[in-house]
Amino acid sequence: MNEYLMRSLMFVPAHSDKFMQNATNVNADVLIFDIEDSVQPIENKQVARVKIINYIKEGKFQGKVIYLRINDRESGELLKDVTQLCIEGVTGFMYPKAKSGDDIYFFDKLLETIEYERGIEIGHYKIIALIETTSAVVNIQEICTASKRLVAIAYGSEDFITDLEGIHDEEHISLFTPRALIAMAARANNIIPIDTVHVRVKDLEDLEKNLILSRKLGFEGMLVLSPVELPLVHQYYSPRESEVTYFNEILRLDEEARKSGKGVAIMNGKFVGPPFVLQAKKILKKLELINSKNQ
Repeated sequence: MNEYLMRSLMFVPAHSDKFMQNATNVNADVLIFDIEDSVQPIENKQVARVKIINYIKEGKFQGKVIYLRINDRESGELLKDVTQLCIEGVTGFMYPKAKSGDDIYFFDKLLETIEYERGIEIGHYKIIALIETTSAVVNIQEICTASKRLVAIAYGSEDFITDLEGIHDEEHISLFTPRALIAMAARANNIIPIDTVHVRVKDLEDLEKNLILSRKLGFEGMLVLSPVELPLVHQYYSPRESEVTYFNEILRLDEEARKSGKGVAIMNGKFVGPPFVLQAKKILKKLELINSKNQ
């Protein structure tokens, strides 16, 4: 079972004092300080690095989970990103535009070298792979197994659709297959599947439709562009009160059946088999993570 709470991962353009300051009061589970797509022109990337260092050193994000979306290995900016930003207060990095497991393996070894040289525990910095190319979807299994640092994979739909030369239709049909494949690959490898951003930020009705589908597909969280999305995102990726009651009862009946030697419990005329018990444990573990964050 995963030990990380990642219902919401909110992007923050790191070159902007306005966005960085606003993020200090945001209750997203993870803040993604962006040094990649939202930071333009290229001169602003160094501005972003300096601001990240200063804000973290000043303790403005104390207690927050911080990941950095760095630039990819072909950008010419990656080495600057990691050599400057492997600092205390950063949990890990979001690697963009991964195409194959080789990209993640390369980045893993780069982090390992920096950790070794600086006397940091090997494996300290974690990785979230951003799946936003057709190659990445085709190679999703090898990406998921390329590094033990990999804690999640996230879908970047807009870059994917551009690479596909497809159309992002209003019904999101063109996104369905990659979403399903990403969620399945993540679950098969015990890492967290994170759904794509909702680009129509102010259309909360459409966001809710996406969240309903996202949960059905098995996603555990979503990339977020604005704090206005967080209440709905947290609602749909958190156990509901009725679920908590139901799964607590499953565990109670299972324990009772084991103690009495019955083997399998029965609830409302249905057998409570191992899959139900495992699901109950997962749901209640997530509730523990949520409660610990809110304390």
